[in-house]
Amino acid sequence: MASARTPVPTDAARSRQRPLQAPPAVPRHRRCRRHGPAGRAPGLVAGAAVNPPGPWARLRPTLALDLPLLLCIALLLATGLVTVYSAAADFPGRFAAQLRNVGIALGILWLAANVPPRQLMRCAPAVYGIGVLMLLAVQFAGVNKKGATRWLYVGFDFQPSEIMKIAMPLMLAWFFHHYRGAPRMQTFAAAAVLLALPVGLIMKQPDLGTALLVLAAGFYVIVLAGLSWRALLGLAVAGIVAIPLSWPLLHDYQRHRVMTLLNPDADPLGKGFQIKQAGIAIGAGGVSGQGWLAGTQGHLGFVPERSTDFIFSVFAEEFGLAGNCVLLGLYFLLILRGLQITAGAATPFSRLLTGAVTMILFTYAFINIGMVSGIFPVVGVPLPFISYGGTALMTLGLGCGMLMAIRREALALQRGRLG
Repeated sequence: MASARTPVPTDAARSRQRPLQAPPAVPRHRRCRRHGPAGRAPGLVAGAAVNPPGPWARLRPTLALDLPLLLCIALLLATGLVTVYSAAADFPGRFAAQLRNVGIALGILWLAANVPPRQLMRCAPAVYGIGVLMLLAVQFAGVNKKGATRWLYVGFDFQPSEIMKIAMPLMLAWFFHHYRGAPRMQTFAAAAVLLALPVGLIMKQPDLGTALLVLAAGFYVIVLAGLSWRALLGLAVAGIVAIPLSWPLLHDYQRHRVMTLLNPDADPLGKGFQIKQAGIAIGAGGVSGQGWLAGTQGHLGFVPERSTDFIFSVFAEEFGLAGNCVLLGLYFLLILRGLQITAGAATPFSRLLTGAVTMILFTYAFINIGMVSGIFPVVGVPLPFISYGGTALMTLGLGCGMLMAIRREALALQRGRLG
């Protein structure tokens, strides 16, 4: 009798006989690791709660400023504070006020650096229009100081013409960007009208120095927009011809300044006193200077405007030729960085604006140092980041903040193309 054989279980039978087991657990560090472009680990449920970024994570992108430009500005501001402390020793509270001005200017710089250039372009006509209206308000309700009506009282004395140093290139950069397909001669003629209106209002205050700076700011944009060399040569010839014709139109004090430049010894104790004493202070500094807080011309009161327009004479007396070379080197690096930002700008608007702002910084320094040295007539132009003053410092902060915003835009577009 054959014995009964035990049936062999199949694979399906074995799987039914095994107890159910949970899938192996995924280690926590592997679940948190990012996988692929979506950055989601396998096994995570879509829509799971994600911790929101902290305050530092939200603030960090706004602090990504252009470090080379920021370093130049910081060194110039530090130099200015050291010099103002010495030059304003006889003016209690002026150094503290300058510290406040520096803080406000840096805050404006940071805010402007975080405004996208597209928004700057959109608000350009409004800023220009508000600036012109404020210049008109100065003619009717301005504050008069030392025979000139240049300020509006808005809780403090505010000089609207300073805003036009930025509003003018902003407006013309917008204009040439917006009408870049229009006929060239008509475009340049309209730009000349936009430039002439605020310059004429500033000349009426009268404020020749600021009018020249606003004129230069607008002129730089027009040149960078493609004005031909023939037109530039024609403007140069017209300017030379207009010099003798404009002599009767100048105010008495302006004519005195020109005559003092030509012959400062004609009135050494009157009209020529300040420029002669500034020259003596620069010469007294020698190669290495007399030392901080040890200058005689400045501390004995021989240079009247020693903490504002003529602060370079105090700096040159105390730090000498060596200090002057360092200061000029800082300005050179600042302007060089501005030109580098201009070359890398992403749009015509950005290139025109950054080029004009950079050249304004050059014009500020060039005219002030030339004026104190006796090369140019005396005009009310401060030494950038060095001279005591609030409105001018805030304007410079605004302009440098725009440079940083445009540099950030260029870097973002560059990363986008590489990615």
